[in-house]
Amino acid sequence: MFRLISSIIGHVNQKIAVMGIFLGVIAAFVNVVARYVFDASLVWATEFTIYVFLWSVFFGAAYCFKKDAHIAVTVVLDNVSSRVAKVMLIISHTITFIFLAAVAYFGYEYLLLVIDLDERSIDLWDMPMWVIYLVIPVSFGFAAYRVAERLHTILSTSHDKILKESEAEMVLAELGVKSKDNTNEHVKELNDMVKEVEKKTGGML
Repeated sequence: MFRLISSIIGHVNQKIAVMGIFLGVIAAFVNVVARYVFDASLVWATEFTIYVFLWSVFFGAAYCFKKDAHIAVTVVLDNVSSRVAKVMLIISHTITFIFLAAVAYFGYEYLLLVIDLDERSIDLWDMPMWVIYLVIPVSFGFAAYRVAERLHTILSTSHDKILKESEAEMVLAELGVKSKDNTNEHVKELNDMVKEVEKKTGGML
């Protein structure tokens, strides 16, 4: 059941993120053409573009939690023992989950308020604003679920296998170089160079 839920969430995140960008670009392009070619700006286009981009960003961010693709400074994790690193990851993911879940909950509470007030968009075909604000509880709820998945993985994985390769090691791997292979002098120099860059950039190449 959890695999099915995960698959559905991933599918929804991807499709909304892609469609949001696609529709936003089309609407912005059509509005520019209408304004500068036909001198007839579309009243709804600007607001529509903002909202679909907003949905795209929020759901794209939620999808990044599945791929663990959000920017992370790993310089501390790389310099502590794997046991300590696992504890730090558990703490950070727990805090992240609490934050995302709180935003999803209060976003839902605000959504109910907007429904009660019957707030509507003036330019966007008199659309109820709760439709727009729905992005907050749903996307943050999806993100919280992804973080919970990641937290479960961390808890069930041995501490010596919990850390992924550093960005330096991934760069070396793309070059066909094993970062732990120090038998070749050229490889050792390349490894040291990339590690030094990683250190100076705080773990972000």
